[in-house]
Formats: sequence, structure tokens, C-alpha cells
Amino acid sequence: MIHLILSSPLFTLGDVVATPGANDALETHNIQPLTLLQRHVTGDWGEVCDEDAQSNTDAVQYGDRILSSYVIGTSTKVWVITEWDRSVTTLLLPSEY
Repeated sequence: MIHLILSSPLFTLGDVVATPGANDALETHNIQPLTLLQRHVTGDWGEVCDEDAQSNTDAVQYGDRILSSYVIGTSTKVWVITEWDRSVTTLLLPSEY
């Protein structure tokens, strides 16, 4: 049995959209988008440098764009970006930015 510990969201996601490349990558690796969105909205920024992690933490408090980066499979990166005004969150590949 799998138990999930759900933390409270730190911010709103707004509308959630995904690019074709992100959709294909998630499907290929059998990853549900909700898995990455849950990590993102609860402050697990994934594989970002310390400076970007601090920028995200500050952005939650002061309002700015939030970017998380997750590696799925062995090397596929998927970014999750929430815009500064929290109107939209996008799942995309770095090459689609």
C-alpha cells in the first residue's frame, strides 16, 4: 500500500497547461502530471541550484515566477513554471521554453 503525505499548497497554480513535448515525456515515462504539480506547489523544487531554490522561496512570499525542474526517466527534464501572477502553471521541456 502506498501512503502519500500531502503538504499544504504554498501558492495557487492558476490554469494548468502542458506542452506537447511535456505530455509525450510524461506519458512515455508513465508519470502523472499531478505528481510533479504536487511537488511544485508544496515547495519541492526538484533539481534546481541553491540560488534558484531561494528565488522560488522568495517568489512564494513576494510574488514572482516559480520554476521547478524534475528529471524523469534517466535524463528527461520537465520544467514546471508558475507565472508571477499565479494565473497559469505550465509543464514543459526546457527545449520548449
